Amino acid sequence: MENSLFAWASEGLFGNSWLLVVGAFLLMAKATLLSVTIYLHRCQAHRAVNLHPLVSHPMRFWLWFTTAMVTQDWVAIHRKHHARCETAEDPHSPQVLGINKVLFHGVTLYQSARKDRTIHAQFGHGTPTDWLERHVYSRFPGLGPSLLLFADIGVFGVIGITVWALQMLVVPVLAAGVINGLGHWWGYRNFETDDRATNISPWGLIIAGEELHNNHHAFPSSARFALRRFEFDIGWAVLRVLAFLRLAKILRVAPKLDIRPNIQMPDTDTLRAVLVHRFQVMTDYFRIVVAPSLREDVAGAGTSLKSLPGRMRRALKDHGRWLKPEQQQRLDSWIAAHPNLATIYDYRRRLREVFDRTSQGSDATLEALREWCAEAERSGIRALEEFSARLKGYSLQPVRI
Repeated sequence: MENSLFAWASEGLFGNSWLLVVGAFLLMAKATLLSVTIYLHRCQAHRAVNLHPLVSHPMRFWLWFTTAMVTQDWVAIHRKHHARCETAEDPHSPQVLGINKVLFHGVTLYQSARKDRTIHAQFGHGTPTDWLERHVYSRFPGLGPSLLLFADIGVFGVIGITVWALQMLVVPVLAAGVINGLGHWWGYRNFETDDRATNISPWGLIIAGEELHNNHHAFPSSARFALRRFEFDIGWAVLRVLAFLRLAKILRVAPKLDIRPNIQMPDTDTLRAVLVHRFQVMTDYFRIVVAPSLREDVAGAGTSLKSLPGRMRRALKDHGRWLKPEQQQRLDSWIAAHPNLATIYDYRRRLREVFDRTSQGSDATLEALREWCAEAERSGIRALEEFSARLKGYSLQPVRI
């Protein structure tokens, strides 16, 4: 009897090997991350997909069991992050709080934010309020991980304590730390969004697609995060399988941009495409107008971009939106010393102002866009003329889900 108890304590229920322990942990960690991205993020927070109860209920239970997260808490905090991104009200912006704070203390920031009940009233609407949520998940959030500890010990033996500890680190390290931290600090950007969101990796395999964070901030309500041919989103792949099995209904994905030839004047299709793809518009503007003009002006003036610090050179993409005041002043002075470039940045500023006219109605916004295109074509700057001709042809492709 004693030998049996010792064998169970040391080897677990199945006499498992290290390979089995590691494999089981990786599978459980992936289940947790897929539940976060599919259930909490794409379904609950952004309503990009509807899940069948056979999917949503197990995912909700699994998150309670392995993370102690309450659906309304997570959703409210995430929605506030989008609404107040990179401001003092953002629950976890490394631009405001510093990368070390978010990367290593993301859980502390999450716990602090969830105590603010005003967030729930403003941003937590539409989340589950059924009996299980009210009397189990929300009322006893710590019970789930406690039961998980006993389950891990029962299945894996003493080593189950280590498995449990690692499970408790999955979301704090990969989601609260890496995505909220590095996802607004380091990586590449497909879109010049109004925040600092980046794509950490083009292959969203480890964190279930959340690595494509810049894409998500450009199109928050899209169920698909991979938007370039070389990108892959495993969360989207799982959703496609669930949709095929009729266990999920995909509601929205990012619309694709089409360029119509020989459009003489911006029309309502142009306006709709420009507003939906406003971040792509600004990205195209830098690629088609700013970058070539920058090379020509610098070469013509006999100067070098190396006279600017690296941070300022990178800030040329967004005209120094995230620079400190003294750095912004230096960049503005450098741009002003290149008159052609200064004109191009002025047109960029005015194009952004067109997007802000939406509150005045579509007719006023369309008229402002037409005026901008007409002036760009009279500017005498070839890059501006070419961009205006391209911009007028923007339209949205029909999207098949």
